[in-house]
Amino acid sequence: MAFRGPILLESPTVEAIPPVPPRILIVDDDDSVRDVISVLLREEGYNCVVASGAEMALDIAGQEETPLVISDMKMPGKDGLWLLEQLRERYPDTSVIMLTGYGDTESAVDCLRRGAVDYLLKPPKLTDLIRAIERALAKRRIELARKRYQKKLERKVRDRTTELRNALRDIANTYQATLLALVAALDAREHETSDHSQRVVRYTNAIAERLSIKGPELEEIGRGALLHDIGKIGVPDAVLLKPGKLTPEEWQEMRKHPDIGFQMIQNIPFLATPAQIVLSHQERWDGQGYPRNLRGQEIHIGARIFAVADTLDAMTSDRPYRKGTTFANAIAEITRCAGTQFDRDVVRAFLDIGEQALIKIKEDMHLRKLTLVQAEAQAQEAEATLARLSEDMDDMDQTIPGPGSPGPGPAPRGASPAPSASTPGPAVSASAPPARPEQPVVLSVLAGGRQGNPRD
Repeated sequence: MAFRGPILLESPTVEAIPPVPPRILIVDDDDSVRDVISVLLREEGYNCVVASGAEMALDIAGQEETPLVISDMKMPGKDGLWLLEQLRERYPDTSVIMLTGYGDTESAVDCLRRGAVDYLLKPPKLTDLIRAIERALAKRRIELARKRYQKKLERKVRDRTTELRNALRDIANTYQATLLALVAALDAREHETSDHSQRVVRYTNAIAERLSIKGPELEEIGRGALLHDIGKIGVPDAVLLKPGKLTPEEWQEMRKHPDIGFQMIQNIPFLATPAQIVLSHQERWDGQGYPRNLRGQEIHIGARIFAVADTLDAMTSDRPYRKGTTFANAIAEITRCAGTQFDRDVVRAFLDIGEQALIKIKEDMHLRKLTLVQAEAQAQEAEATLARLSEDMDDMDQTIPGPGSPGPGPAPRGASPAPSASTPGPAVSASAPPARPEQPVVLSVLAGGRQGNPRD
């Protein structure tokens, strides 16, 4: 049979679902007015409900979404203006048309000022009422669409703000990690105690907080303390690492490091304030410091705070050429130099911290470093143990014959003969699988070490 073309199938007709008519609440203490308006609006396709008073209308509006309320202004008890205010407060998406028997312009303006969308005289003409209803519902649809758009826009702004905040935090973390790596390299070059810069930052922050410094200013002072000796990168090793006393010429080279550090970082926007601390960290309260011989309040507050913190760490830390002194001796010396080398207010804030709290800062940093070192060592040992375990499992898999593998060949020369049926020995079932060699047991691998590790 010849093909005559595609067969067209008639699709069933889909009837459009008629829109749900909007719900209109008619409020009037006059039964005849309510009935007439509701009958006329139902004939126009609206879903009408009625209420004889303002309080009853408020209850009905709360039971179901009511896009529009048509209310008389003058009613016994609570009047139409009270109802208008309550609806605007509780159900701001509900539009209100006010009806009144008085042609008072002042009343009309008052209704519109309080939030009514229209104002009609009683009895309203049907055409005027329909136009007022259509305007009110159209205005409500536009307002709802605007609110939806606004919420969507706010959500997008909030999401973008979160993304931007996360990106800025990542950048800040990257900056901080870079600064820490740079300072660690400088400490290593100078053969300085490995945590000197970090301890100075902690001491500096503790003093600054006692002076009620917080927020971005505290962060900038901390960065300045961290980078205080960055300029020593430009000091020759022969001067920086000289074990003996420096000559006057060598001291001139050493005294250049604040200005070198300032020149290095002054053009970096987020290090503008730390650059001032770097430049001023060797100044003294009495003007006898360097490189600019600043005096008193001329010195940046961050540099004044750092001077006390740096002195404390220098005196209490061991050096190749001397042992560190006690915190009590260092505190006494800093107190003695208040008003000459140090700012008196900064020294008072420093003393408020207390000797034990200062010692705890140093001990906490030492314990944190030990914990990190131990965790890294345990992680490396666990990886090595897992690698050995994997190799042992691979070796066992190669020595165990799989299903269908050929049986054992002739015994090598000098080997013991295989037991025969007449050879006494343990009974073995002919169907039993060959015994697997015992696997090594590794304990506490995930905990970071082998059983018996003295560090665990």
